[in-house]
Amino acid sequence: MPYFYRAPGPQAHPVPKDARTTHSSGQSFEQLRQECLQRGTLFEDADFPASNSSLFYSERPQVPFVRGHIWNSPHPLLAHNENCDLCFHFAGDCWLLAAIASLTLNQKALARVVPQDQSFGPGYAGIFHFQFWQHSEWLDVVIDDRLPTFRDRLVFLHSADHNEFWSALLEKAYAKGHGGTSPGVMQRPIQNKENAAESEARTPFGLIKGHAYTVTGTDQVNFRGQKIELIRVRNPWGQVEWNGSWSDRMAFKDFKAHFDKVEICNLTPDALEEDAVHKWEVTVHQGSWVRGSTAGGCRNFLDTFWTNPQIKLSLTEKDEGQEQCSFLVALMQKDRRKLKRFGANMLTIGYAIYQCPDKDEHLNKDFFRYHASQARSKTFINLREVSDRFKLPPGDYILIPSTFEPHQEADFCLRIFSEKKAITRDMDGNVDIDLPEPQKPTPPDQETEEEQRFRALFEQVAGEDMEVTAEELEYVLNAVLQKKKDIKFKKLSPISCKNIISLMDTSGNGKLEFDEFKVFWDKLKQWINLFLRFDADKSGTMSTYELRTALKAAGFQLSSHLLQLIVLRYADEELQLDFDDFLNCLVRLENASRVFQALSTKNKEFIHLNINEFINLTMNI
Repeated sequence: MPYFYRAPGPQAHPVPKDARTTHSSGQSFEQLRQECLQRGTLFEDADFPASNSSLFYSERPQVPFVRGHIWNSPHPLLAHNENCDLCFHFAGDCWLLAAIASLTLNQKALARVVPQDQSFGPGYAGIFHFQFWQHSEWLDVVIDDRLPTFRDRLVFLHSADHNEFWSALLEKAYAKGHGGTSPGVMQRPIQNKENAAESEARTPFGLIKGHAYTVTGTDQVNFRGQKIELIRVRNPWGQVEWNGSWSDRMAFKDFKAHFDKVEICNLTPDALEEDAVHKWEVTVHQGSWVRGSTAGGCRNFLDTFWTNPQIKLSLTEKDEGQEQCSFLVALMQKDRRKLKRFGANMLTIGYAIYQCPDKDEHLNKDFFRYHASQARSKTFINLREVSDRFKLPPGDYILIPSTFEPHQEADFCLRIFSEKKAITRDMDGNVDIDLPEPQKPTPPDQETEEEQRFRALFEQVAGEDMEVTAEELEYVLNAVLQKKKDIKFKKLSPISCKNIISLMDTSGNGKLEFDEFKVFWDKLKQWINLFLRFDADKSGTMSTYELRTALKAAGFQLSSHLLQLIVLRYADEELQLDFDDFLNCLVRLENASRVFQALSTKNKEFIHLNINEFINLTMNI
């Protein structure tokens, strides 16, 4: 069926609840497990088959897959062992290993990621599930327990205890949810200063170069009259540890000398303890940069920057004892790791914040020409997420997320954290139609000279019934318009003329009478002037980035998603519309709008149709 869009709108940060099912069947983990138990079969996941195609982007040696239950006496899926060691036999991503090792230090968080309703004991059906926080929602990822092996040993991540499989299954679920296990799927948090030859080499202090470690604690001790700051660093492999001063802790100055970068993962508000002293307010906006409509690039590209998504942020409450409002903006580009196998890389992203004028509409190009930003991300950078903290006076602001270069496409998730409740609203979701009532046709004795010429041509083409078909209308309009020197176009298409008759035909006979034609001609003259106004270089085409303003001038304030659909339908590869495309778009928009207005007699936002009326309507617009 055709894609049907429903605007999500801003969403508050979710509270703990069931995760969203992601299996292609739409069935939950429990439903799939019960189905397997009733059939007496072990689950095989068709969404993530046990083959090389699920593991690698490129060709690799074939590896066999073996189910976890064949090993002798497997443990319960998750044993409560805070000091469990993890490792790889042949391949893997140590950054993921470090993250999972950190997770084991928080039993509440670990139990959310690794649900306790599964085991290799009673109820085993070869199916397991894990939950991941992604793009501001919990996702439930279902897998089978077929794991890749080489020489009867697990290839990727596994526990040091060979009868414990939760970490191997967790990695498989993570790979399924993020597009495979090849290098590059996970964003590597540490960029090693050493070259590739030195990576994974052991230093004299027992550290492994290019390896990810886990910070498990900090302390401050008094030593010889001085306060020494200590940090506890854990090697998730559990095999080689720091052997310098204060081992197994290390002085903070040594930590800064030996490590390049630290990434801190902030737990979501629903993961905090219930008695937490303070919680941030969070709102989430899901959006897209779409080439030709909302992929405007940064402020360096003024002609298109204003077309980016715009989010209104209202800061109403000052911080306690302060004159300003604190908030944090986090912009994340979605699914780039999944798309890496198709050649997609991380885009360079950032955002800007402007003082909002007293308007409730998408701001145009002139606003950004004459107004500077009040705040912005520190840099545009090709990271998965860009975040910064700000303090601004109470008031209304417009937040504009963008890529650095225009015309680059991606989905994004924008989160706004505030100490006090802030109100946000997507400025691109409004639809407002303002169409004047059509003028009554001029009586024959009051017709202008132009209208009299039209009547003569119309009579010549239409014949005695004074009605024209779509083919005859095409001839009339092209004969008249080709004499106009101020507009460049080849000719109107048959489909445009059929749409014109659909708009103007009040009798329903598929033809146009002369009075109906005269009313349309008045519209057409206005639309020609509108097209010429936005055909800046007089090339006979209009840029799709001007379409929002042009349509608004014609009476159509549309949402960003509607604009995206129009661009997909009517624009060419160069993101240009010729006059025939522009006319066809306007005719269909007005036709749909007037039909809706006629049918929404009681409620101006909704109409009610049965199946016959709906199909009849869609076939006629």
